[in-house]
Amino acid sequence: MLIEQGQIPKHIAIIMDGNGRWAKSKGNIRSYGHKAGVDSVRDITEACAQIGVKYLTLYAFSTENWDRPKIEVNALMRLLANSLRKEAENLNENNIKLETIGQIDRFPKKCQRELQEAIELTEGNDRLHLCLALSYSGRWDITEAVKKLAHQVKDGNIDPEDIDDEMISGHLSTADIPDPELIIRTSGEYRLSNFLLWQLAYSELYITETYWPDFRRNELYKAIQSFQQRERRFGKLSEKKQKKSSSLYVQELTP
Repeated sequence: MLIEQGQIPKHIAIIMDGNGRWAKSKGNIRSYGHKAGVDSVRDITEACAQIGVKYLTLYAFSTENWDRPKIEVNALMRLLANSLRKEAENLNENNIKLETIGQIDRFPKKCQRELQEAIELTEGNDRLHLCLALSYSGRWDITEAVKKLAHQVKDGNIDPEDIDDEMISGHLSTADIPDPELIIRTSGEYRLSNFLLWQLAYSELYITETYWPDFRRNELYKAIQSFQQRERRFGKLSEKKQKKSSSLYVQELTP
């Protein structure tokens, strides 16, 4: 499979959806699907690092997910802690930096500890920034940014008239991360589900019917190919030009 080397998205964000339905289709419980989804996280992370993606943000747990049955939430917490413990060394060896956004303080202390240890271990890496959105909500993110700006106005540090898009972006949890160029959602759902609402304003959307546990690098390459065939105008008129670009060959994995 060929993808154009000069047009690899710098930042890809993914709504990982369909674990439960995948498990149900196999006649199993939902936690079985969540465990299978970890393999997809590993494969997609490795593929992104190999082809030159610099930022990968995964919607791993939303604030709304806390409303799921307690048995499922507890299983997810155990899976998160165990996965972090197992994968931290692998991330470090591959020069991948782990970051998080969201209300991490809502997680069990064990999960917080595993997260912090993995973040500290990979802090100096720069090949790929892997950002996990955990207990995250786009509305929460914007609300927190507004609160920070309101306090600065109250303290007389900024004038309300000086607040612009750039200032708001600089107070979001993703202040140090460029906005995603490509957003992928698995399982065929056509909604953002409260994910990076501000940051996705001009992102290209790619929806696939594939459930997350079946979403591997072959599917990622298809999404990138779709991205490369689009013209990103940001509200401007079309300025299509013929550009010469080298191609990057990526090996497809057989099922």
